[in-house]
Amino acid sequence: MTVRTTPPTDRAGNAEVRRSPRADLVTGGCALGLVALASVVGGALYLAGRPVRAASAPFTAAWLPHVGPGTPLALCVAGLVAWHGPRLARVLGWRRLMVAGYAAAAAWILSLALVDGWQRGLAGRLVTRHEYLSEVARVTDVPALLRGFTGRILDFQPDSWTTHVAGHPPGALLVFVALDRVGLGGGAWAALACVAAGALITVAVPVTIRALGDEDAARTAVPFLVLFPGAIWIGASADGLFAGVTATGVALLAVALTRRQLCTGMAAGALLAAGLYLSYGLTLIIVPALAVVLLARRTGRLPWRTIGATVSAGVTVVVAFTLAGFWWLDGYRLVVARYYQGVASDRPYAYWVWANLALVVACAGPVAAVILRRAAVRADPAALLRRPSRLLRLEPFVLLPLAGLFAILAADLSGLSKAEVERIWLPFAIWLPAGAALLPPPTRRGWLLTQAATALLINHLLLTTW
Repeated sequence: MTVRTTPPTDRAGNAEVRRSPRADLVTGGCALGLVALASVVGGALYLAGRPVRAASAPFTAAWLPHVGPGTPLALCVAGLVAWHGPRLARVLGWRRLMVAGYAAAAAWILSLALVDGWQRGLAGRLVTRHEYLSEVARVTDVPALLRGFTGRILDFQPDSWTTHVAGHPPGALLVFVALDRVGLGGGAWAALACVAAGALITVAVPVTIRALGDEDAARTAVPFLVLFPGAIWIGASADGLFAGVTATGVALLAVALTRRQLCTGMAAGALLAAGLYLSYGLTLIIVPALAVVLLARRTGRLPWRTIGATVSAGVTVVVAFTLAGFWWLDGYRLVVARYYQGVASDRPYAYWVWANLALVVACAGPVAAVILRRAAVRADPAALLRRPSRLLRLEPFVLLPLAGLFAILAADLSGLSKAEVERIWLPFAIWLPAGAALLPPPTRRGWLLTQAATALLINHLLLTTW
């Protein structure tokens, strides 16, 4: 049984549609105001002798207005997607839409990266002394790497891992080692792999929504996922790869649960568990995954055999890494210690606990705040507290953005992500545009242009570090 719901924006007489878009404009303006406030406060603290330890706070970047070879391409992609994207999303066949969305997203990511030039924007990003590729040549024995990985996490040792390798489980480094071993070594191939994986979000998120019973909402989300401002960091960091892997895992989970496919469920479990070995923070991907399980319950009885296959595949990945010599909990404990050995100990929690949210606005765009406001109104938290069972009646385009927000807030309050979250929280931020169907149709093109303008301004005014 498949439940097909219609977005509230298409229902005649719906109060959310009839309401003036003024509240949306105020919400989007306040979101951008948060970014401005974080910049002003960060600068004021620096002048007061209490720096927050991030260049161009809240961004980890250098102020450098510039243009580059990617500028005309980025403007072209933004204009075409904003003008034609909503119509094509409605009329194209599903498979053609997924191919077009993926190609457009890859073009958008690459064009933004190329604003900084080929070497600075792509080929040289992952080869700096803090990045993964600086360690690839030192890996000559993968079993020995896994057995001794935790012993090299803490800093101030002769053989300490470089910053990003130490800050992640070994799976992240192994991805780039594998690329090198198959002849795709070097910064260019590594960056292109991140782009190729990161662009999968434009397929994975709509596939998730469609599998859960709402193709109209899935189609509406595609242009917003293509012009996702976080594409700035997808093309420049491994976190874009992490976002693509985990989003694909969530999408496969939705397909497996709604179509009762054991093999697909096993693939979902393996990918989601693999995420745990790419980044410790990806434990929070459990929040969108649980949202998918709840939403799948709306389409009929849960297929427990499929769930069992999913869990079994995930456990197999965990057991394999453990038997190979890497115990995840030891790695996590040592990473927390390493975190406070570095600059994080000087970054004030009182500033970053809210300035991080300004970076989420920059990453997901001001429309994310509008979507979340509308999703919260539709979910009606007070009614949910009175009758928690109402959670099972929420549509995918409502629950998935709220799940992404919940994961972000949990990560924020932990204090283990102070600054740099414009890239670190990509795997959670990509679920915020899933609620694009909540936007009134007449305003969608305007919000797409706003999203594109946000990315273009950031990328042309700042030289991002990651």
